[in-house]
Amino acid sequence: MEHREGIVVFINGPVVKGVNMGSFKVNEMVTVGEKQLIGEVVSIDGDTATVQVYEETEGLKVGEKIHYTGRPLSVTLGPGMLGNIFDGIQRPLAKINEISADFIPEGIGLLTLDDQKKWDVTVTARPGDFLQPGTVYATVQETLSIVHKLMVPANISGRVAEAKPDGPYTLNDTVVVLETPDGRRVDLTLCSKWPVRQARPVKKRLPIYKPLITGQRVIDSFFPIAKGGTVGIPGGFGTGKTVTQHQLAKWSDADIIIYIGCGERGNEMTDVLEEFPALIDPRTNRPLMERTILIANTSNMPVAAREASIYTGIAMAEYYRDMGYDVAVMADSTSRWAEALREISGRLEEMPAEEGYPAYLPSRLAEFYERAGCVETLGGQEASITIIGAVSPPGGDFSEPVTENTKRFVSAFLALDKKLAYARHYPSINYLTSYSGYAGVLENWYSENVSPDMMKLRTKMMRLLQEEAKLNEIVQLVGEDVLPNDQALVLEMARIIKKGFLQQNALHREDTYTTLEKQYKMLMVIDTLYENALKAVKMGIPVSTIRSLDVVQEVLKMKFDIPNDRTELLDQLHDRIVNDFSELSRKYE
Repeated sequence: MEHREGIVVFINGPVVKGVNMGSFKVNEMVTVGEKQLIGEVVSIDGDTATVQVYEETEGLKVGEKIHYTGRPLSVTLGPGMLGNIFDGIQRPLAKINEISADFIPEGIGLLTLDDQKKWDVTVTARPGDFLQPGTVYATVQETLSIVHKLMVPANISGRVAEAKPDGPYTLNDTVVVLETPDGRRVDLTLCSKWPVRQARPVKKRLPIYKPLITGQRVIDSFFPIAKGGTVGIPGGFGTGKTVTQHQLAKWSDADIIIYIGCGERGNEMTDVLEEFPALIDPRTNRPLMERTILIANTSNMPVAAREASIYTGIAMAEYYRDMGYDVAVMADSTSRWAEALREISGRLEEMPAEEGYPAYLPSRLAEFYERAGCVETLGGQEASITIIGAVSPPGGDFSEPVTENTKRFVSAFLALDKKLAYARHYPSINYLTSYSGYAGVLENWYSENVSPDMMKLRTKMMRLLQEEAKLNEIVQLVGEDVLPNDQALVLEMARIIKKGFLQQNALHREDTYTTLEKQYKMLMVIDTLYENALKAVKMGIPVSTIRSLDVVQEVLKMKFDIPNDRTELLDQLHDRIVNDFSELSRKYE
């Protein structure tokens, strides 16, 4: 007879060993002890199994029972996820707060979505219809911005035997009954379960071809991110990782945002939880939370749940992707997640690799980032998941294992720089060490949708910045006065690119978000200024004279003074530059 109860024989923090568990399965969810703490089987050796517990194990005793649940660690997927705040294993924090005020008590159980709330359901399937995996059988207006589509699970197809009328239903009510070809009857409700560590199936993966527009100039114009892409944002303490992620969450043109606060400090997460509900979505003028899911797993919450939190987030993202939405996942930060892996690995007595991290750190990071992508869903729609992972290297050292391995698996690397941050240059993305592998892939999109010479302008500006970096080394040795005029002009132009274009104020009404059209015209204005100034310099006009022109100050302030919907003012500025320089040339002739 199969034993379905184990007995606790060893406890080391979140790692518990039990005997009598030969019939359990790896990755199966179990409940441990009298408090029924939630855990997951991570290894089995003969009759002994090791369990990773997702709650505090304080008070657990040897000899208590470990109970079988028969399924892997799973999330409940259905209406009610958007606008909600969960912990690392999808327990709603608002509900826990009602039960126990400020702290998450052990053994509160696997609370998930509210199964008492009634949702207005429109049933789209009709009796006699043949439904394939991924077919939508009902819809719910989950928030004013997002329609929640209920889809046939991946391994089921059949004819509709029964379809309920439209009306209010709870999560566990059956709205459609399918009859499979082998005669089984399957009840389809408003929710389904999915194992978090398993990727959801798709019809096929598609090549990446369109950008995720963020409104942040240094990203959109210099280091573009693609929909379905992977991005690493490494940065030391105080370089603005979290604000950069907030800006991306607020302004990027993804349909759904999933923000995973993974091992961040409690006060930082509190800021997120207080700020996000107050943010207004610029696309709909409704609260941003209507298309956002927050997963809060702070550094003082159980370590094992932190390890699970990024899988919980990505499983939810895949569910919304399957409905045909573009989803952006913000993981803040993968370093804290890797630290959780390291701590658990140490307790499991596994052999440590570089800097104490487990040897499987690279493969776990790869597994996570590979769940991004642009796909054709089972229902035949095009959708994407973009993963943006912040990395917090200790002391800002980019050669440590998490940053190095992240670099291997992401295609855009936005390195935040301490020096820029201390010089109050935000976003502090270093324009010399960052890169984006999507610039070439997205070139066609930019030339068709923005301008044929957008990427050419970008390359030209990047070249000026690289030249300035070389000249700065000379300047530090001999001073700026000895430079010939054309080189002094490069320094002046690099200053204008940095101050007038790359630097962006997240708190300024006009500057916080810039449309692609305005970004392109701003680059055009800077380019026109450079070309005209270069001609003037060749005529012998000193750089100091050029710097004192009123029009140069206007170029520096155009990001604040010219709204997104008045780009014709940039064309006027362009003409004024040409006129002012021809007047200047006439004076010097």
